Amino acid sequence: MHIVFAASECAPWAKTGGLADVVSALPRTLVKLGHKISVFIPYYRQVAKAVPRAPVVLPSVTIPYPSYNRFVRILDGGVTEGVQMYFVDCPEFFDRESFYSTPSGDYPDNAERFGLLSRAVIEASKVLGIPDVFHVHDWQTAMLAVLLRSTYYFDPVLRRVPALLTIHNAGYQGWFPPQTMETLLLPWDMFTFDKLEQNDKVNFLKGGIVYADAVTTVSRTYAEEIKTPEFGSGLEGVLQQRSGDLVGILNGVDYEEWDPAIDPHIAAHYTADDLAGKRECRRDLLHAFGLRDVKDETAVIGVVSRFATQKGFDLIVEVMDRLVQEDMVLVMLGNGEEYYERLLTEMAARYPSKVKVQVKYDNVMAHKVEAGADMFLMPSRYEPCGLNQIYSLKYGTVPVVRATGGLEDTIDEQPDGGGNGFKFWGYSADALMDALHRALTVFRDKEAWTKMMQRGMAQDFAWDKPAQEYLRIYERVIQNRS
Repeated sequence: MHIVFAASECAPWAKTGGLADVVSALPRTLVKLGHKISVFIPYYRQVAKAVPRAPVVLPSVTIPYPSYNRFVRILDGGVTEGVQMYFVDCPEFFDRESFYSTPSGDYPDNAERFGLLSRAVIEASKVLGIPDVFHVHDWQTAMLAVLLRSTYYFDPVLRRVPALLTIHNAGYQGWFPPQTMETLLLPWDMFTFDKLEQNDKVNFLKGGIVYADAVTTVSRTYAEEIKTPEFGSGLEGVLQQRSGDLVGILNGVDYEEWDPAIDPHIAAHYTADDLAGKRECRRDLLHAFGLRDVKDETAVIGVVSRFATQKGFDLIVEVMDRLVQEDMVLVMLGNGEEYYERLLTEMAARYPSKVKVQVKYDNVMAHKVEAGADMFLMPSRYEPCGLNQIYSLKYGTVPVVRATGGLEDTIDEQPDGGGNGFKFWGYSADALMDALHRALTVFRDKEAWTKMMQRGMAQDFAWDKPAQEYLRIYERVIQNRS
């Protein structure tokens, strides 16, 4: 089977979140299962720095607009673990400081930028090889599914090619003014509430949901949540209509990168059978954050996250004065909303012996937090999948999470302490503190805590099982379309 992935990110070339990890790891697993995979992403400025002399495979692909054409190149990104990478090179759209926005807001031409990306992938595939299925991701490439069933409807080589859309976060949808229909040469009869229109805007993600042959999202619980007003972000109606074609598949993780037995970024290696190295990793983490004289009985709570309300930082801020009264220290790594960056920095200054914050994203430091912390905190308002709680399990760092999305699916708290972590349901500061109190109580029982660590470390969230689930969906949509 030949599968073409179209996405706005793919690690290690372009990454802002979990999307990039999925678009990197899932294709590599599918190749191991005997399939041919091509991945297309934009040739961003950051990609050009990493691959400055990528060979040109298609020197001129025409992308039409109402009164002019744009011309893009398709570059060969090479073959990595069997996966063929292609870069869509359009300097006026992708040679920019960031992928989607500036500090003052989204790029105003994002509809043109990512509309072009979708059309370029289709046109390039007609030359480089028609796939059995297109797999598109989030709003940035959802338009590919729309184009296949509209502009390319009568194309004899594409009519029977299905598209699968994966929603990584329904909160980001791609809203654009009505004239986007003309800009992208889409027929106006698609600008209706049952197709692309919502609140008098063109909604890219909605269009993908309507026109894709099947829709997946990144955990079973999130697939149910996004059919409700609380989590659907206005798309719950169309997702309910597509519920028969909507499947939740929990993301896997790459254990070649996230495994304390082989991790090159941590102070010492360790396994579930020999945890001695974790003590060294704990000391190294405390040193890296400037914490001294922390007793073994004091719990080290780690956070690696985007600092945002979605990630539960309003709750963390609300409980901080109570949390610092406990026998714990809190280390936080990340960046995000300026409000939280400033507030967390102020709190670290107020409680210098209890709270430390590094306002940045640092991959090496993220590994150190996973390996060195005793607990990992993820009080997310919503979390489509979440990867850090799965990394934490592997590193024997017990997660404390809100029961939503993939956090609900991966973390199991049992009344007898037989689970792999702690979770709370109601989105409140009191519910978060109750969960932390339960975790801190068990932490004082070293035998029970060690068993909980080892249970988490024994779990397997590799990509093999999710890849098989995706293959079944590919086969189904190919059969339906043929």
